[in-house]
Amino acid sequence: MPAQAQDFVDSQGPLDDTAFYRLVACAAPPGGDCAKPFYRWDKTIITVGIVQRAPAFLGGKLKRAEASVVRAVQRLNTVGMAVTLSLEEANPDITIRLLDVARGQEIRGSTRALLNGRTMANAITALDVDGATIICATIGFSNTMTIRQYESVMLEEITQALGLITDIQNPYYRTRSILSQNADNSLKTLGEQDRMALIRHYPPN
Repeated sequence: MPAQAQDFVDSQGPLDDTAFYRLVACAAPPGGDCAKPFYRWDKTIITVGIVQRAPAFLGGKLKRAEASVVRAVQRLNTVGMAVTLSLEEANPDITIRLLDVARGQEIRGSTRALLNGRTMANAITALDVDGATIICATIGFSNTMTIRQYESVMLEEITQALGLITDIQNPYYRTRSILSQNADNSLKTLGEQDRMALIRHYPPN
């Protein structure tokens, strides 16, 4: 059963930690009920790697994409949650695919069926789940995203692949959350409540 990480929930102004966490983790509007399960990995080490590189990414784009994966993993591993990310290109849990598909186009012919038939954004994340357990995740990158956006988008998409799959549409979070629907992909670090939400999702022992 695939789950897609591209929708969002509207809110206004600063949210308390519980409301923020429930919004990004189960698509609950402030004060409302969850619209999705709380999807989580049932393992403590999750591997991440680029497994597909379209020729459109050769050169500077590829180097920036590879560097952005390393940076995202480093930043997520400083959060203090009970999972650790590890770089691995041989059959990783979270596969990253640099696709020759433009934003707004339908994804066809991807070697990962989770993405086929979906409309490409700057990037798109899909989860393969069994109930509420994430089995694997796939991230597809468009060929039309600018190089300066890679680091921000990579951090956002890997964060969503950990189970925080709903964006927050709220101007207050534009510069405060990597999961902001209103952002222009210039934020390159996790916000304070992003880190809180990851720790709540994977509480340390």
